[in-house]
Amino acid sequence: MDCFYAAVHMRDEPRLRGRPVVIGGPANGRGVVAAASYEARRFGVRSAMPSAQAARLCPDAVFLAPEFDRYRAESRRVFEVFAEFTSLVQPVSIDEAYLDLTGELDRWGSATAAAREIRRRVSERLGLTVSIGVAPNRLVAKIASDHDKPDGLTVVRPEQIEAFLAPLPVRALLGVGPATEQRLRERFGCTTVAELRRIDRAELELALGRFGGVLYRYARGLDDRPVVVERVRKSLSAERTFGSDIEDPGEIASELRRLTKRVAAALQERDLRGSGVHLKVRYSDFTTVTRSCTLDEPGHDEEQLLAAVMSLLRRIETEGRRIRLLGVGTSRFEGQETDGPTQLLLPQLEPESSPRRSESN
Repeated sequence: MDCFYAAVHMRDEPRLRGRPVVIGGPANGRGVVAAASYEARRFGVRSAMPSAQAARLCPDAVFLAPEFDRYRAESRRVFEVFAEFTSLVQPVSIDEAYLDLTGELDRWGSATAAAREIRRRVSERLGLTVSIGVAPNRLVAKIASDHDKPDGLTVVRPEQIEAFLAPLPVRALLGVGPATEQRLRERFGCTTVAELRRIDRAELELALGRFGGVLYRYARGLDDRPVVVERVRKSLSAERTFGSDIEDPGEIASELRRLTKRVAAALQERDLRGSGVHLKVRYSDFTTVTRSCTLDEPGHDEEQLLAAVMSLLRRIETEGRRIRLLGVGTSRFEGQETDGPTQLLLPQLEPESSPRRSESN
C-alpha cells in the first residue's frame, strides 16, 4: 500500500489532500514518525524520525496521532481483496504482502492481469492506491513494487531481471543495510548491483560470512524463498519513549510493570509462553543498553516476567542516569524452532500525553 496510514486519513478528510501529513507523536513532543505522506517525504521526513526533527524539516506538516484500530480495519479489507486472487498470501506487515499466483494463472490469464485487477478493486472499494511488483520471485517482486510508487505497477520478466537490477544501488537488495553497504564500498569500491556481480562469491563470503553467498545470488536476481502463508512469531515486545526523561527509581519500576503487563497480556491472548526475557534502556544521550535472561520454565505470567525484568534492571546502571526509553520483550516461545526471526512490536506511537502504543509503517 502507498503511505497507508496517511492515505487513510487523506481519503477520509478532504482538507488533508495535497498537504504534507505526518502520523506519529506531536511536533512539539518526543515521539517519532510512524508514517508520512509523499508530500511530507519530499521534505526529507521519514518513518522512525523524531517528530521534532520532522517538524523542522517540514514546518507546514499536519501532525496526526495514529489510529491503529482504524488502520487494522482497513488492512483487513485490503487482505480480503488479496484472498480473492489466491490462498497463498504472506503478510509482511499491516500494509504489505506477497502473493503467489502460480496456480491461479488460468483464472486470471496472467499475473500482470491479476495485479491490474487487484489495484482496481482496492481503489474502487477502499479509495486507496496500491503499488505492485510482478516478478518470478519474492526478491525481485519486492524491489519492483517500490520502483514506481505511488499507484504503480512494475513487471519484471525472467529475461529482464539482470538488466532491471544492474543499475540499482546495492542497498536495494534484501538484507543490505548501512553497515553492509559501507563495507562493500570500502572493501570493493562497490555501490551498484552491477558492480557487485563482478565480485567472486568466495570474496563476498570472506568479507560478509554466510550472507556473502546469499548476496551473490541476490545480485543475480536468484531467490528460492517460497510464499509462506503462516509465519512463526519469534519475539514480542513493548516499548515506551517518554515525553520527558525519567530517573526516579519508583517511576522506572512503575513503567516496567506497565510494559510487562502489556507483554504478558499479549502472550496470553496468543497462547504463547516465552523462555527468553529482555530489557532495553535508552538514556537521554541515546546510548542504548540491553540485557537478557532465560526463565527456568517458559511462561506468560505477569509476575514471573516482572521478576525477571527487575532482575535484569539491577544489571543496568540507572542511578543518576536520565532515561528516554524503556522496553520489555520475550522470545523463544515454547514449541517453536529458533531460526527465522519474526518480531511483533506492540502498538505505542500515540502522543506522549496519552497511554502509548506503537506500530511501524
